[in-house]
This record gives sequence, C-alpha cells and structure tokens, in this order.
Amino acid sequence: MTQPVLSLNNLKAGYGQTEILHDLSMFVNPNEIVAIIGPNGAGKSTAMKSVLGLLNITEGSVELNGENITDTPAQKVIEKGISYVPQTNNVFVNLSVKENLEMGAWTRPKGVEERLEEMYVLFPDLAEKRNQAAGSLSGGQRQMVAMAKALMVDAKILLLDEPTAGLSPKYRGEIFGTIQKIKETGVPILIVEQNAKQALGVSDRGYVLVDGANRHTGTGAGLAADPEIARMFLGGGH
Repeated sequence: MTQPVLSLNNLKAGYGQTEILHDLSMFVNPNEIVAIIGPNGAGKSTAMKSVLGLLNITEGSVELNGENITDTPAQKVIEKGISYVPQTNNVFVNLSVKENLEMGAWTRPKGVEERLEEMYVLFPDLAEKRNQAAGSLSGGQRQMVAMAKALMVDAKILLLDEPTAGLSPKYRGEIFGTIQKIKETGVPILIVEQNAKQALGVSDRGYVLVDGANRHTGTGAGLAADPEIARMFLGGGH
C-alpha cells in the first residue's frame, strides 16, 4: 500500500467545546488531487484547519508522511512542508507579485531566484505582471499569486480553501487548469471547493462532508456521476 502524504484519522475536533468534526477520516496519496465538497456548514474548511493545528482536536490524529503532527502549531506545520492558501487575505496587496512570491519563500534557504522562474513558467500571467502590486490584479490573478506564493517552498502537499470562490467562470477554469499543472509537478493537492462539479472533474478522489462527517467517498468521476450527490450539490450552477 502507498503511504498517504496526509491522513486524518478518526478526527473529533472543533472550537472550544463545540465539536464540528465527528470521527472524520480522509487521506491524500502522492500525486493525487482530492476534493472536499459538501453543503455550507458541513465542516469542509474546519477539516483543513485541523491539519494546521488551528482548532481543538479531542480525538484522532493528523499524519504527514506517517509522522504524527496532531496539534502542531501552524508555523511548524508550514515548515514541515504543508502549504496552505486560505480563502481570503491570502496576498500582500501593497507588495508586487514578485515581492509576494519572495515572502512565500521564507523557509527556503537558497534557490529563490530559480524557484521564482519556475513559478513564472507555471503561472504565465504572473510573469508579465511580476512588478505590479498584487492588489491591482483581478481576483483570479490574485488567487494565482496566492498559489504561487504557497509553492515557493518545497511543498509536500498544497491545501486550497475555496480557490475559485467569487471568480468568473473563465478564471475558475484557469484555476482548475493550474491545479492540474501543479499536480504534474509532483505536488499533491487537497482542495475545499463550492464549485463541486468542476472540482470533482479535476480530482482523483473526493469526500462529501455533511454535518462534520464523511457521507460519501469515491473517485472524482464516480462522485460527479452519482445521482444523489448531483441532486445535493451539482444542481443550481455549483
């Protein structure tokens, strides 16, 4: 069996005394894109935050390449190679694109210039805008800056929280295309996404969360074709 890059094992977690995740288990293998979908309030972002040590885990464990990292502080988690792009406030709006990417390289001891060039190849839009303030870019381009900034370190896995929220269909498509390109560079991805149909379309596997627990799991294509899931999430333009 392949050892997962990231696994959440029977997690019970929440904020203070409020338990949001109930016995949640999921994993991401090398070279996989895994989507977490589900209705609002299902605990999707909470599941991601549990990896970053941002909430109170009462039972279960989080493992990175077999190492138990449960309750590790967020800064240490990032130093271990988990790159995280939050949904909002994910770029320094007053800094240029290039400066944002350099800020992302804070744990990288050397090779920053080479890594910048690799990011400009992966995100061609950013290459031509490298000297513009990130705050002057469109929402979609800003999201690309956030993703590139997160990838400036040697990421073992990339966590994306609602990367296409509020974006036009054109940029949604571009972001999902870029996510596939990131996977091709060898970085597995865990994505929380409201646009369930598109997310499942690029994902190897998916988890459907309802009320903080796994309701369904399967391949991206299998979940997208499941009539019950289609009724729950894939109608109404999502």
